[in-house]
Amino acid sequence: MPSTKPTGTARPTGTATRHAYEGRRHAHDDRPETEKAFEHLAGLPEGRERALLCEELVAAWLPMAHRIAHKFRNRGENLDDLRQVAAMGLVKAVNRYEPGRGAFESYAVPTITGELRRHFRDHTWDVRVPRRVQDLRNRVRYARRELTQTPGSPEPTVAQLAEHTELAPQEVRDGLEALDAYRSLSLDAEMTVAGDDGYQLADTLGEADPGYDLVVDRQGAKDGLRRLPEREQTILYLRFFRDMTQSSIAEELGLSQMHVSRLITKSCRQVRAEALGVAS
Repeated sequence: MPSTKPTGTARPTGTATRHAYEGRRHAHDDRPETEKAFEHLAGLPEGRERALLCEELVAAWLPMAHRIAHKFRNRGENLDDLRQVAAMGLVKAVNRYEPGRGAFESYAVPTITGELRRHFRDHTWDVRVPRRVQDLRNRVRYARRELTQTPGSPEPTVAQLAEHTELAPQEVRDGLEALDAYRSLSLDAEMTVAGDDGYQLADTLGEADPGYDLVVDRQGAKDGLRRLPEREQTILYLRFFRDMTQSSIAEELGLSQMHVSRLITKSCRQVRAEALGVAS
């Protein structure tokens, strides 16, 4: 029995392969001749043969997808990741293409390019900003590049950028702010100020203030304290605001120290339960 282990490039059998592999005989692997394969694909129902033909068409056009991904290589993303995104766009193009509406390449190139741009728009921003602001950022970035092409050109003003892009000044400012949102600074980044030795970005961050938690706790306990009987309110006031001992409170109110202790425990439990919204 002959071995079924594939050697080199696998060549599936059947009608799908006969059509798809027409592209392998083309002089340019980047633009294979697959018109007949796409015509055959358009008439196939969902099933194994259609899936096999789609795979073959994707494999035939994959070099073109990789070429498009290579154009985006200098934007900070790993090239292998970009190739995967481009391949996803190619799969969509193969499945959605209609042969009667022009050449496949004319449909696939914008589909793959759009998939790559969506990847950068949705997954590569360190600080997430709305799509409208992302578009403003791109327009401002291109305008600034065009206005500073000449060596020694000064940084364009907001008014100059607004005139060049036909945007409102506030839109230009939004775009300029978004330029800093694409890549965030590390907290260890060194910051410099004129006349200063410099400092790290982390040095500018404040610390958690425990007083905020105290304000929240007091606000949460306020309603529960108001609902306590007057005697219990007085006991809690003397204990926690006047810092009196249980014995001193008992002596002042004419109660036993044990009774004061029980009232404090019961009152605190009731106030806490009401603040947390649970039954006491």
